[in-house]
Amino acid sequence: MPDIIQLLPDNIANQIAAGEVIQRPASAVKELLENAVDAGATEIRLIIADAGKSLIQVIDNGKGMSETDARMAFERHATSKISNIDDLFRIKTMGFRGEALASIAAVAQVELKTKRADDETGVYLEIENSLVVKQEPIAATTGTSIAMKNLFFNVPARRNFLKSNPAELRHIVDEFIRVAMSFPDIFFSLTSNGQQVFHLDKGTLKQRIVQILGNNYNAKLVSVHENTDYMNIYGFVGKPETAKKTRGDQYFFVNNRFIKSAYLNHAVMSAFDEMIAKDSFPMYALFIDLDPSQVDINVHPTKQEIKFEDEKIVYAFVQSAVKHALAQFSITPTLDFDLDVSIQQLDAVSKPFTDEKKSSATSSSLYNTFTQKNQSHFIESKSELKHWKDFYEPANKTAADKPSLTEAPQHIQQALHTSTKQAVDTDRLMQLQNSYIVLQTGRGYYLIHQQNAHERILYEQFATAVEGKPMPTQRILFPVTLELSVADAVLLNELLPDLNQLGYLLEPFGNNTFVIQGSPAGIADGNEKIAVEKMLEQYKHFSSDLKYTRREKLLRSMALQQSIKAGVTLSNEELKTLVEELFNCNTPNITPNGKPTYLEFKKDELDKMFGR
Repeated sequence: MPDIIQLLPDNIANQIAAGEVIQRPASAVKELLENAVDAGATEIRLIIADAGKSLIQVIDNGKGMSETDARMAFERHATSKISNIDDLFRIKTMGFRGEALASIAAVAQVELKTKRADDETGVYLEIENSLVVKQEPIAATTGTSIAMKNLFFNVPARRNFLKSNPAELRHIVDEFIRVAMSFPDIFFSLTSNGQQVFHLDKGTLKQRIVQILGNNYNAKLVSVHENTDYMNIYGFVGKPETAKKTRGDQYFFVNNRFIKSAYLNHAVMSAFDEMIAKDSFPMYALFIDLDPSQVDINVHPTKQEIKFEDEKIVYAFVQSAVKHALAQFSITPTLDFDLDVSIQQLDAVSKPFTDEKKSSATSSSLYNTFTQKNQSHFIESKSELKHWKDFYEPANKTAADKPSLTEAPQHIQQALHTSTKQAVDTDRLMQLQNSYIVLQTGRGYYLIHQQNAHERILYEQFATAVEGKPMPTQRILFPVTLELSVADAVLLNELLPDLNQLGYLLEPFGNNTFVIQGSPAGIADGNEKIAVEKMLEQYKHFSSDLKYTRREKLLRSMALQQSIKAGVTLSNEELKTLVEELFNCNTPNITPNGKPTYLEFKKDELDKMFGR
């Protein structure tokens, strides 16, 4: 029987390895930018076309490569970063595995131009399917330019799984930001389809954060800086008022390498305890420097998941450093003993207490009730409270006194899904705690959560709109200008077609700016800008959930963001409209996220609770 195990050809092995290293255009961007940083560049330019699908080019002014090194760089496990096993525990460079360029050459057409400062000419290479198809000397400046074209041209199945251009561009921007934020002393630029997206001059870390995340952070950053024998922590956290509903503006770096760590994120969250809402997330960009031997970055090819030698110590230092920073800037919670200005303006405080007023006050029954010995609990029996029973009288009516289900609107009959005739009175609804609605029926009552109910209503209205029945747009008399961060601008561009169907009229105005010309009828005048910003934040909250499509995330985000919140008082007419629209929905009993919109309490079940 012949032998069946064989060694795979290099091009096939490289394509298999590329499956983990190069998952999408953003993966290649990360690897190429990190190579430029490791080359000692002080200026790095990223140029992309069609969200990296047709072109990703990185140009740097680093030390360049010799002719031999240029060819060797595309071989598997060829690297200049390590030479023996001990080097794995002293890694200070961004790359070290020697897989990135080999993987890129396996799934894209690559052009390389590179020159060292001491060489008279540079070298030009063309590589396709891991094979060098062209090599020649070339006139070039010191540094390296590497361009990868037609990503996954030879793996059509992988290319078909790439997302839309706006979606892939967002991932590229994310990777670009992570590298650029880590090295503020390097100039970075990003150009997409001929338009410059980022131009980041060299500067301080704070300047780089503001350049990337927006000027609104300029006066809202708190410096974090703690040095210990074991590790150093530095960076910035946002003041509590900058907290958002998503984790978007959160960055951890270990030895200048971006990492993802739910454990360290919890350390920062605990430092902000009682300063921000439970469902909000603070902004931070924190850098941890420690001995490379105390951390293992060789966990995953992306090098974003790492393991610490003693993660509990790191956790404690991060938490302590952030708490100390917030305390130094007087941001930790304090008791405010200042009087409310509105209280000081009351007549009882601002006007003199005359003898006439004193006599009137001491003769009142309320005064006597509180001044009599051992009578602090006493309430006079002739109080108006004796009429409290009147409030509940209507609830004692029998089902025969109320309109029957057949007298209620037809859509409520269908939505309640009941086989027995029961009474429903939408004209006599009651709101509890400005959050719940009581709807009485012949066999009990429904307790409706007003926010959940409205969320379901809006979701189905939005779903109908994007399927071809656009929602009406309310034109704004004075258009509003909306300035966003680059990442949010890319996201909004991606969502524009669906937002137009949902009643928004937004126009790109250049330089990450949009003009709001109109909004859905439900948005109050003057709130258009806030509505869009909150919608983007809510959308990003869903962005990590891969089971939802872009449109589904948008619908859920807008329904949640625009729904009537708990605590809002509703008029009788608003209560009636909300209940009728809820039971007119296709799925009235749950929100899009699966939360109940109402609970039913039947009379016989209530009787059992009270032993009747």
